[in-house]
Amino acid sequence: MSYLWVKAFHIVFVASWFAGLFYLPRIFVNLAMVPHDSHAERERLLLMARKLQRFMMVLMIPAIVLGTVLWLGYGIGRGPGSGWMHLKLLLVVGVLGYQEMCRRLLKDFESLANRRSDRWYRVFNEVTVLLFIAIVVLVVVKP
Repeated sequence: MSYLWVKAFHIVFVASWFAGLFYLPRIFVNLAMVPHDSHAERERLLLMARKLQRFMMVLMIPAIVLGTVLWLGYGIGRGPGSGWMHLKLLLVVGVLGYQEMCRRLLKDFESLANRRSDRWYRVFNEVTVLLFIAIVVLVVVKP
């Protein structure tokens, strides 16, 4: 029965983590659109982004730990026909890289060094949707 608890909480933490990954770049879109003389709006959005980034880190850790328990502890995705797991792990590394890029982009906004447009951030925002879809399809369909 503990397997089902681990799996359930893994799903909860992954979904929560991705909610932050979906929303943080949306804040970046808004930050990129803030006029240079609107300091209060900029600071409010930066505060939101910083809090969300910290919250995402807190959610990421149990998501990865529980996923590792499922993989190594319960043997999920191991053995014959486990190619889907290798691709999923590669995509998870991509998600971690995306989160690191978000951290760096936030630092650019904090230091007034952002050089990207709101359109660029709108496209950047869609990357997590594609990663999420690919990971869910791999886990459910196991092609």
